[in-house]
Amino acid sequence: MIPQLVTVRVDRPGRGPIRAWVPVLPVALLLSPLLIVAVVAAVIACVVFRIDVVRAFGVGWRLICALPGTRVDVHEGRSTLLVRIR
Repeated sequence: MIPQLVTVRVDRPGRGPIRAWVPVLPVALLLSPLLIVAVVAAVIACVVFRIDVVRAFGVGWRLICALPGTRVDVHEGRSTLLVRIR
């Protein structure tokens, strides 16, 4: 299953946290013209570097389907960034 929601939280020192919930499907629909360009560029790159196009897109799809449940924490000084993919 592809990711449905990305949750982003930024904790800043001395201020309240910033939270954002980003639904993946509407964002993907809005960016679909860029997605078409990216797919064409990926196909050209696969041909140039002699990589099987079908296998490359299969691996990419498996990677996207494995994203739900991923959690990324970044701590820099006193600031924190938390990204969860559901």
